[in-house]
Amino acid sequence: MSDLLALGADPLFRFGGAAVTLGGVATGVVVFIVSWALSRLVSRSLCRLRERSSRSAGLLYVLEKLASYGLIVLGAFVGLSAAGLNLSSLAVFAGAIGIGVGLGLQGVVKEFVSGLFLIFDRMVSVGDYVELEGDTRGVIAEIGPRATRIRNNDNINILVPNSRLIEGRVINWTLKGDTRRIHIPFSVAYGARRSEVREAVLAAARASPFTLPETDTRKSQVWLVGFGESGLDFELLVWPTREAVKRPAAMHAAYTWAIADALDDAGIEIPFPQTDLRIRSVFGHEGEDALDTLGIRRGASRPAPASEPPPADPRPERPPVNDAANDLMTPPETIDEDDSEASRRD
Repeated sequence: MSDLLALGADPLFRFGGAAVTLGGVATGVVVFIVSWALSRLVSRSLCRLRERSSRSAGLLYVLEKLASYGLIVLGAFVGLSAAGLNLSSLAVFAGAIGIGVGLGLQGVVKEFVSGLFLIFDRMVSVGDYVELEGDTRGVIAEIGPRATRIRNNDNINILVPNSRLIEGRVINWTLKGDTRRIHIPFSVAYGARRSEVREAVLAAARASPFTLPETDTRKSQVWLVGFGESGLDFELLVWPTREAVKRPAAMHAAYTWAIADALDDAGIEIPFPQTDLRIRSVFGHEGEDALDTLGIRRGASRPAPASEPPPADPRPERPPVNDAANDLMTPPETIDEDDSEASRRD
């Protein structure tokens, strides 16, 4: 035992005027391992608390990252001190190393600092639905030290450098937990009564389970926006729920389906492309003379060919299923196993 104690007290080398012993190195390693394990434990506890809390998820994520990084950095400093290294004597050496590392790892440092800005700025938080330039959109699942992980509605994880969210154009559809107004275009045939169109479509939108209750400043509306080639062009303006906003494609399809059902029930015709062809003269003849030239007699009709009626379908008619509406009514998983595991690794 005395030999082991003597071996642990013998200096291995001297650095900056301080003697580094084997016992000090072992103590420093133990301190760093304990700080790393404590960082994992605190990060996992805050992650579980964040999963159960919806209002304070952003704040808990910031605390989780601060605790994780802070404990590791603190453990590294304490471990170096326990190993016998004089940190003050390492200042000049660490400065030179820092300049070299900074020049070689400018991109990594840039992304790390951008990630810290994202965490503290709170303009973009975990759980927000964002849209970036290049048709990249989805829910922010994690803000890491180098990249931000965005998961789209097809469950595809997209890694975006943190600096892109700082320097580029970002549309946050759910900033501060709010929703947005959407526009659903549709058309009806000429001759339809505009008041009937408005009443039918508004009734369908208000009956939708993913439409928010109306207030003085947020009302569902129907706008006549133009006169198309085949019909009148309208837009439904509606305020959906926050969860529906995170699924724009399914939300748009669900409202379009509901509008089509409402127009069918009201007997309002949906237009289709059509063209009227008017021939003024045929071989120099007009009117009855032109019909005689073509061998067509006004009022004459050709007998329709006799055909047997198609057999009746014995299967009962099933009502159509609105898949998009059903998809919107299914609550998405806010945090999957990969998210939890990634948070634990942080």
